[in-house]
Amino acid sequence: MITTSGLTKVYESRGRRVTALDGVDLHVREGEVFGVIGQSGAGKSSLIRCVNLLERPTSGTVTVDGVDLTALAGRGRRAGRDLRRARSSIGMVFQHFNLLSSRTVKDNIELPLEILGISGAERSRRALELLDLVGLADKAKAYPAQLSGGQKQRVGIARALAGKPKVLLSDEATSALDPETTRSILQLLRDLNQQLGLTVLLITHEMDVVKTICDSAALMQHGRVVESGTVGELLATPGSQLAAELFPVGGAPTGPDRTVVDVTFHGEAATRPVISQLSRTYNIDISILGAAMDTVGGRQIGRMRIELPGRYEENVVPVGFLREQGLQVELVEDPENPENAEAAPQSADASALVKEGAK
Repeated sequence: MITTSGLTKVYESRGRRVTALDGVDLHVREGEVFGVIGQSGAGKSSLIRCVNLLERPTSGTVTVDGVDLTALAGRGRRAGRDLRRARSSIGMVFQHFNLLSSRTVKDNIELPLEILGISGAERSRRALELLDLVGLADKAKAYPAQLSGGQKQRVGIARALAGKPKVLLSDEATSALDPETTRSILQLLRDLNQQLGLTVLLITHEMDVVKTICDSAALMQHGRVVESGTVGELLATPGSQLAAELFPVGGAPTGPDRTVVDVTFHGEAATRPVISQLSRTYNIDISILGAAMDTVGGRQIGRMRIELPGRYEENVVPVGFLREQGLQVELVEDPENPENAEAAPQSADASALVKEGAK
């Protein structure tokens, strides 16, 4: 639904060049909620503003619903009309609401429909329909100053949906809200995604946002996408920064000659007592140094850091057992014994060793 290829954005001011986007390749599938996360200055806002061409990219392409928007930009009156038509399929939700204080809630929602030349009766019908959809049917005649932050954002979402878009862009839509209101807005976005078949691209600096509603995610640093994939794929990727930040675990070895591994649970494995089975099967004492568990997309997902007695070469069979259970196992390097990490393969089929050890 949304694809960027080699997307670059360079700002120039007083002879100074700042590269906000540096060859960004991104693919958002139809019907998914895709989160882009990164620190301030990573290029997230420039990315989302280039997707709907509020900012013109310096180079690269942006394709939305099969239309190359960059090919339409700045190429005559007809291309301009085509670009406006293509943009009408993209809704935008802003961090600070951007509501007109002099207009009622209903009139704010009608504004994009006025610009599109929709008749008054149709505008009114559509606005009231959207207010009901976002849970504000009783606020049609209220003014923005009479609303809470969460209610203002619901109006902003309703306005973004006025033109019946296929894509909804969210620019830090929850960062100005308290935690409880944030949860309600995220739930609303997920409900709209499912009810309307909306493709949602959101940017955020909060890991909880990604964890709560995103099907896929990308991590941006210094204008580049350094990681991207579904949440499940990222959790199964050894060394993934996103996985480590989504489910942080800590803990250092309690003594010398110990093997510390991070175990990622997802799917059916998240509900099975795998660690206790490992302890009973091989008669070993296992220490749990840290754990993080949560529900993502309706599925339990988590990570656990455990410590096994002995060096890695003495624990090849137990580690193989964990991998046979469908778990992702990653060795945590001990700074005092870095050779341990060199001896440990990041992925291997240890079936034979496991079966032999279990005899």
